Amino acid sequence: MSGTIIKSARNTPNAPQDLGPYTQSVAFSHYNNIAAQLPVDPRTGKLIEGDIQAQARQCLTNIQAIVQSIGHGMEDMVKVTLFLTDIADLEAVNAVYREFFPHHLPTRTVLAVAALPLDARVQMDALLSNGEGTFPQAPCPLLKLARSCDRAPQDPLSSQT
Repeated sequence: MSGTIIKSARNTPNAPQDLGPYTQSVAFSHYNNIAAQLPVDPRTGKLIEGDIQAQARQCLTNIQAIVQSIGHGMEDMVKVTLFLTDIADLEAVNAVYREFFPHHLPTRTVLAVAALPLDARVQMDALLSNGEGTFPQAPCPLLKLARSCDRAPQDPLSSQT
């Protein structure tokens, strides 16, 4: 190996950009890290008003816009982290989550937090599987295999591995 490290950082105008000093997505190795997305409308730069489902839908819409801007789909997602200010909102968020992941379910971590920026009720980040950033190969299709076993707790909206 040559020791060359490839890191590709990108932004899209289809997701919020002016919320802080960060890049929306950074590809490294076989993964693309998607920055945590708040329920902010990229056109207005304002927090989405409304219930938890409207906010969750905007977070996932922002993630989907970033994913599509780098030539991938939500089926390439391998992990999602969900931050909620009220864990009682999880069931409502799950209903929206299923709209974006009708078949392939990435692994998922759900965290209850005391507060989020802009007084949002939900925030999500994600990890995408891809071939970018791996020297010397060009982007390529990768085999993704999701598995769950009956010896550990199962979640209908998440794979175990």
